Amino acid sequence: MKGKNLDDLVETADKLIAAGVKDMVIDTGARTLKGAFEDNVVARRAAVKDKFKALGFPTITFPCEMCDDLMMEAMIGSVLIAKYAGITVFSDLQGEILFPLLLEQLNIFTDPQRPMVVAEDIYPVTGPDENSPVLITCNFSLTYFIVSGEIEGSKVPSWLLIKDTEGLSVLTAWAAGKFGADLIAMFVNKSGILDKVKHRELIIPGYLATIKGELEEELPDWTITIGPREAGHLPSFLKEWKPAA
Repeated sequence: MKGKNLDDLVETADKLIAAGVKDMVIDTGARTLKGAFEDNVVARRAAVKDKFKALGFPTITFPCEMCDDLMMEAMIGSVLIAKYAGITVFSDLQGEILFPLLLEQLNIFTDPQRPMVVAEDIYPVTGPDENSPVLITCNFSLTYFIVSGEIEGSKVPSWLLIKDTEGLSVLTAWAAGKFGADLIAMFVNKSGILDKVKHRELIIPGYLATIKGELEEELPDWTITIGPREAGHLPSFLKEWKPAA
């Protein structure tokens, strides 16, 4: 259902509700970012705070009609998704436009008290073998996707150990006592990585450099190598990596 403006939309919605129509998607008619943003906010506040039924239906917005540039469409869409748009319509659905918007939507509808995590496990990246490097990091999903993506980009087959840190990032997990040397050593020993590689070298995040000595005590048969602090430096690091003698 489309209105010429918000007031016209309310008038039409009231008539349809009176006629028994229960399933609707509403379009305020706004075709500018400012207009759509304001209408969405007003509609949601009226529906949620004031129990205004006429504006209590999912909204549809059209970034494709607000500009002629696909990248700008995505930026407009990201704003409207964050401000209550139920449906956003684009002129094209290319991967570099679609995936960031899907990630934004997933983050919006995620319980903030339940961090996005990946399972504790060994993750082979690009087909590693017994001579491939072994890296370890936390199980915060954003960290996993960034690190695994950089490893894939390096084209260096690697084993990525993901330690359960209850969804905390590397430094936060370390500060909270969930990513210390003893816990890392325990995980490495029980993970099964010993059966997958013939070398004994573990690459830890650069931000964990301070626990290198403790890890060497906990894992006396392993060489502990400090990796880069930033995931973006992993490709060059891995391309130069050779197992410790």
